[in-house]
Amino acid sequence: MGTIYLDILVRRLPSDPQGETLQFLVDTGAVYTLAPADALRRLGIAPHRTLTLTLADGSKTTREMGGAYFEYQGTGGVAPVLFGAATDMNLLGVTTMEAMGLMIDPLTRDLRQLPAMLAKISIG
Repeated sequence: MGTIYLDILVRRLPSDPQGETLQFLVDTGAVYTLAPADALRRLGIAPHRTLTLTLADGSKTTREMGGAYFEYQGTGGVAPVLFGAATDMNLLGVTTMEAMGLMIDPLTRDLRQLPAMLAKISIG
């Protein structure tokens, strides 16, 4: 399996003129996206809670969490974001990819549009 990096535009809100393009490692095993705290604060993104996370070695750490708008090639969405420490790698988690309507094809490892599905319930 290959490693996928994407350049993602990050903003506080979709309508904000100020944004910053950051490179993220796509991590389909990560629920949340993690971005540098200093970049998020520069964009006016504020944390609203602190989350305790379990690392791969079983140890625990905490990171602040806020919300941000993420955009890739003109398609965007709002998702939670963790405020990363200076030693953290930028990670793009599945919550953000789904908010942008994107997915990684499990067979080809290519980025593609997430199928939009709607269920209709019929009674009787």
